Amino acid sequence: MATSTTIAGSRTEHRGLAYWMERVLKELEKVRTSADVDAVHDLRVAIRRCRSVAAVMEEVDPHASWNEMRKYPRKLFRALGELRDTQVLEEWVGKLSTEGDPIRQRLLLEFSKREKELGEEVGRVAAKFEPKSWKKYERALRKRAHLVPPDSSAAECLALERLEAAKELHARALRTTKPGAWHELRIGVKKFRYTVESLLPARYETWGEDLKRVQDLLGEVHDLSVLAEKIELVATIEVQESKDAWKERLASETTSRLETYRQLTLGKTNLYQDWRAGLPQGERLELAGIARLRATARALDENVRRSNRVSALAMRLYGGLTRAHAAPIFGNPKLRRVMRAAARLHGIGSGLDSKKPEKAARDLLLQMEAPAGWTAEEWRLVATIVRYHRGVQPQEKHKGFAELNEEERGKVCACAGILRLARALRKYGVETTVGVKVEKSVDAVIVRVPGLVDTEETAAGMAAGKHLLETCIGCPLILKRGDIGKVVELKKVTERVETAVASD
Repeated sequence: MATSTTIAGSRTEHRGLAYWMERVLKELEKVRTSADVDAVHDLRVAIRRCRSVAAVMEEVDPHASWNEMRKYPRKLFRALGELRDTQVLEEWVGKLSTEGDPIRQRLLLEFSKREKELGEEVGRVAAKFEPKSWKKYERALRKRAHLVPPDSSAAECLALERLEAAKELHARALRTTKPGAWHELRIGVKKFRYTVESLLPARYETWGEDLKRVQDLLGEVHDLSVLAEKIELVATIEVQESKDAWKERLASETTSRLETYRQLTLGKTNLYQDWRAGLPQGERLELAGIARLRATARALDENVRRSNRVSALAMRLYGGLTRAHAAPIFGNPKLRRVMRAAARLHGIGSGLDSKKPEKAARDLLLQMEAPAGWTAEEWRLVATIVRYHRGVQPQEKHKGFAELNEEERGKVCACAGILRLARALRKYGVETTVGVKVEKSVDAVIVRVPGLVDTEETAAGMAAGKHLLETCIGCPLILKRGDIGKVVELKKVTERVETAVASD
């Protein structure tokens, strides 16, 4: 997780989470000495970088340390924010008024008094900030930050999600002149900018200037709106003429900035289109979504190696069932990515609740936002499949399953059934997909599995593992020991490919 700084004659400097967490402590010492404008700004910037990284990472890694780190400097960040806002408004008054303006005098007097009070509050809060606790979070999160490498597909997916959210706020703001909508847009653009800055340093090198300009324009619109509210509070009938002049001046300044924003984001110069064009689309978008889910799997799965083997077996079975036309449901081309996502995520419950891992996994996934390019319905299917990949089979009396329509229930049973069979195969000694084949006969589906041991224990395990899938396809599913002799020469090559796919 990083931001980047361009230095003349050098490559982009890559700054990670550890850098910014250390920077917080350095800037904290300056603020403790003097809460001047630069010190306040620099400390807020450093804290914001850390909190931005935490907010992004929480979406793929629900480890408690991210939330704790984000909350720890909250009081200090808010105190710094109030002081910084006052300093900024004071600067605006100096820019937009003359010495003899009566409202100027009242505002500056209030801001001066307020700045002193807030400076003292910042000093009190800063004194309570414990560097040891902050360093503890840094040690805990240093490795976890690498779950989403800079400029990776998962990073692209997270950035795209924020861009799409900002575009919705952009469309809403354009339909109104109310300050609230523009303020929400400002926050949305800020989140996108910080995500690009932290996760896509190569893109930020190109987009950074435009992103900062758009954010600054919206920030200034917000500042002017807040200043207008302040003027309403201090202005009286005696200074009506000054108040009218201020109102006209602020409206002009606001209109100018909004017009510049529109020029940058509409028509041929549409920055939103440029940013969208630089992020995944089509097949790349699907791969980015899977990469994002893979980060969550790595964060939570306590046995990644085992889950990767089950995932590989599940996808081999899914492909075989599809090619063999085992059941009409496998003819749905969109179901494959749902199956793939569920296969990737089926093991995450082990890191959430050892007693009821499948339910814990389902609940977490339903709390998460769907990856970019996914519909809410598809994401709900993934969560439900993960819920039923082990344990009790889905039943109509189960609330979540009952809420699905008939077609969706069939998809859940088919995919969850495949995962159950894949888990059973791995449990009883099948460690590779090499040689696994699916055939369709007149009255049965036959799965040939090299390495399958023919014992009573295995037979009982396979009967339980295949039951849900067998019910779904509506005919007997027969497991037979395959002929490994024909595939032994390909085994090492195939396993290398499987390992690469599992870890990509």
